[in-house]
Amino acid sequence: MNQSIRTNSHKLLLAIAVLIGCALFFMGCSTVPVTGRSQLNLMSPGQEMQLGLTSFEETKKQVPISKNAAINAMVQRVGQRIAAVATKDMLDAKWEFVVFNSKEANAFCLPGGKVGVYTGILPITKDDAGLATVLGHEIAHAVARHGGERMSQSMVIQTGGSLLGMGLQNTDPRWQAVAQLAYGVGIKVGAELPHSRAQESEADHIGLIYMTRAGYPPEAAVDFWKRFGEFNKQHGSDTPGFLRTHPLDDVRVKQLQGWIPEAKAKANGAN
Repeated sequence: MNQSIRTNSHKLLLAIAVLIGCALFFMGCSTVPVTGRSQLNLMSPGQEMQLGLTSFEETKKQVPISKNAAINAMVQRVGQRIAAVATKDMLDAKWEFVVFNSKEANAFCLPGGKVGVYTGILPITKDDAGLATVLGHEIAHAVARHGGERMSQSMVIQTGGSLLGMGLQNTDPRWQAVAQLAYGVGIKVGAELPHSRAQESEADHIGLIYMTRAGYPPEAAVDFWKRFGEFNKQHGSDTPGFLRTHPLDDVRVKQLQGWIPEAKAKANGAN
């Protein structure tokens, strides 16, 4: 392929990429409740909900469900209070709260309002307010449709990788490998991981507002993340901040402290 043809091919591929990007943006642009952030989401709420329901049913088959009456009562009590204030932002939610027997210190909320709490996180939550912090955060992920947004981002990244491959198909295979590696690393460090951390911060932000509106003190969120930070120090890794999917614990604490006045104002009826 001569230089002129190669240049024209690259221009054509660039034009196609721009057109695809514009089409995806205008077709999939939506707004996150509470924060008002614009997001690219190519999945419909119905598609997300079906995936969430299927995944939740599989989890219930694979992970033992707790029969501890006191723990289940606490999760239902706190969960329903958070759900009551989040429902207006996710009108089609079919709320379900299940406690799973697992040492994993985690919880999740799938699209459609399916919430799972692992017993391993309860020693860190300690009380209703600590649990409200966790459930507010997880429910916020579902309300903000972060799962669909991540899948949409993956679709765009795959499209970009395919276009890059097409543009390099007539070049030296060694350069193709270098370019694809650079693209993969660049996308991971420059786009995917920062986006994941931004979603986690957004869930902290929205979750703080939800728990405060539900009547829990927002300061409890700061206390919980300090405890969780200590837990991570004992069980975590030395992964640098820019390679993490979640913000550093001290960053989360500072952000939450800054959002407390807003959460209190919105709980008292301010917009």
